[in-house]
Amino acid sequence: MIKGIRLYRFLFLNIVFCIIIASIIAVYPPPQTISSIAAIDPARIKQADWEKRDCLGVQCDLCPFRCFLPEGSRGICRVRMNVGGRLRTLVYGQPVSAHIDPIEKKPVYHMLPGSRIFSIATVGCNLRCSFCQNWEISQRNPEEAKTAGQILTPEQVVDAAIANNCDSIAYTYSEPVVFYEYVMDIAKLARQKGLRNVLVSAGYINREPLRKLAPYFDVIKIDLKGFNERFYRKVVGGDLKYVLAALKELHELGVLTEVVNLVVPGLNDDMREIAGMCKWIYDNLGPDTPLFFSKFTPQYRLGNLPATPIETLEKARKIAMDAGLRYVYIGNMPGHPGENTYCPGCGKMLIHRYGYAILENNLKKGKCVFCGKEIPGIWD
Repeated sequence: MIKGIRLYRFLFLNIVFCIIIASIIAVYPPPQTISSIAAIDPARIKQADWEKRDCLGVQCDLCPFRCFLPEGSRGICRVRMNVGGRLRTLVYGQPVSAHIDPIEKKPVYHMLPGSRIFSIATVGCNLRCSFCQNWEISQRNPEEAKTAGQILTPEQVVDAAIANNCDSIAYTYSEPVVFYEYVMDIAKLARQKGLRNVLVSAGYINREPLRKLAPYFDVIKIDLKGFNERFYRKVVGGDLKYVLAALKELHELGVLTEVVNLVVPGLNDDMREIAGMCKWIYDNLGPDTPLFFSKFTPQYRLGNLPATPIETLEKARKIAMDAGLRYVYIGNMPGHPGENTYCPGCGKMLIHRYGYAILENNLKKGKCVFCGKEIPGIWD
């Protein structure tokens, strides 16, 4: 009897509670979407590509994370958001960095040596590398940027590149995949104006978005951060298999691809793994794929680690060359012979570099002036 009374009391209180909540909602209805309480500025919050809509939210199909976003939430990249039931990019036209660089700084060695490249980036990244070299912008939200709200249209970017005598535009510093729509619009216009395009990326992108983007690019430089799934998941925050798939896709599409491996002491400097990576590149991308082993400088979350010893970089380079790769470089070591390009035919130096400076160029119409061997790249 007592249990029955308690049950009725419980049900009665729940009914009363529901009536109270319903009454409050009737008088003060909650906003249905963000767009119902704040106008969307199309210059700053633009419709994003690669959305899949659902009654409970939207899914972003740009990268392998395929983030599902309820109303008001953002993807892991921080810059793609469900606003009003649609996928929006929060960084279109809002670069936080725009510089004129030597192309060797990217690093890109097989396109227009010694030329100037207009480099641009927004905030955001879909990875979480503990050793990120540009974490101040890659690991930030759009509203945290000092330049938040400032607009630079694709037309203005291209005009600035031309005005500053740049031969190409680089989408770099952070992760250009996450500002995909901005990249695409600039790249299309740049191509129309006779400029070349360079994508500097970690390659964490799905197949279809990559296939749509690739035709507008002359060089795509991919950071292959290691050759171990555990390392990728723990230190990088992603899966190696997706980067390898992107590299294979670029090779099949015929895009000139250069690969960079930042060698971090104690994390990805196992020579057996490096040997496996070199064999994979040889087998899947071909012996003419430029490969860089770059020196790590302690910063961000790995400031406690030492810089990469030169001996480690030299061992890695020798392993790569022994595997049959023809263009293997050492990065972030100005003056080292591993910066130079050598002819695989006669062995003579073709391009003599010191840091970002070109001291000598022995290529003529893309061929070695000594033996006439054709060297893969874009030289004129």
